[in-house]
Amino acid sequence: MKITQKRKVNRYMSFFRNNYGFRVPYQVLVDGTLCLAALEGQVRVSEQLSKYFQCELKLLTTQCVILEMEKIGPSINGALSICKQFAVHKCGHEKKPVLASKCLESMIADNNPNRYIIATQDPSLREVARAVPGTPVLYLHFRSPTLEKPSQQSTELAGATIKSSIHDQGCTMERLRQLKKQELGSQTGEEKRFKRKKAKGPNPLSCKKKKKKIGTREPLQKAGTSSDQGVRPRKRKRVKIADHIRQELAARLNVPKTSD
Repeated sequence: MKITQKRKVNRYMSFFRNNYGFRVPYQVLVDGTLCLAALEGQVRVSEQLSKYFQCELKLLTTQCVILEMEKIGPSINGALSICKQFAVHKCGHEKKPVLASKCLESMIADNNPNRYIIATQDPSLREVARAVPGTPVLYLHFRSPTLEKPSQQSTELAGATIKSSIHDQGCTMERLRQLKKQELGSQTGEEKRFKRKKAKGPNPLSCKKKKKKIGTREPLQKAGTSSDQGVRPRKRKRVKIADHIRQELAARLNVPKTSD
């Protein structure tokens, strides 16, 4: 199965899970038309559907479906053997069997309370299933299972349910505020409105001063300039020693006389 098809199936089933309470294992109602299409396409229904939904399934059929296929004759014995592999679900027509399509329609009546997935190749039955909110429709496209997009009835009912739940939640919150005001109004008075504190700057006392790096030299100042305005730089004076004093010092230290 392709990645896009896998995402599409997960998106559709998550819609039915969140809005209509579908749970794993999903219950799939299969009729004779899908079994006949699976026989012609050599499709293993249980194996292919499990891979398609990637979860556990309960494949079901009804007694009305089996009896209708038996009445048709030996021409569809292969499809009948496929249908008999599935569990037979009680439909309420055990004493008076009806047509397979009418039987499955009665199973999903009243907005599909038992959360069935209808698997059929019958266009008229699929049209009826689309009109019932909360009913997924499945069919075989050539040899691959295909889950239809949620119908307009399903999406509209889900949207109305969400809006009503939001409205009820808002009414509940308003009711809680009123009760709180009635019970605690005399004690606490009017509700205080807390102002949001603004972010303040750092504490100057806790900030460390930048330390000068050892080994770095300060840039040399140009002549005639100084770091402090109005203060002249101090000049270094060169002291000159007289010749006779230099000779006396050399004689005392026994240093040979140097010529100028």
